[in-house]
Amino acid sequence: MGEIKHILLAKFTDETTPQEIENLIKGYANLVSLVPSMKSFHWGKDVSKENLHQGFTHVFESTFDSTEGIAEYVAHPDHVEFSNILLPKLEKVIVVDYKPTAVHL
Repeated sequence: MGEIKHILLAKFTDETTPQEIENLIKGYANLVSLVPSMKSFHWGKDVSKENLHQGFTHVFESTFDSTEGIAEYVAHPDHVEFSNILLPKLEKVIVVDYKPTAVHL
């Protein structure tokens, strides 16, 4: 099927400290070593000058080989445990999975 990207957009609660955010990012990144179907992880903060982020400040991108790999990740006990820590720290969240597709002109 080819590479699949799993994107999570996050707005942390006002009560979540910068140290907690840093620890959560490290915990998220560590899932690559715990969940076999998760091939890579990248993250970043919004730096757009357009101010269209709707409060979302952080982007987390994970790479999988298939949609089945994402299903394995979602059900994996280490992901479930991490999600139970992360989700209460988020005021808003959006998750999108997509297959990168090149445009051929």
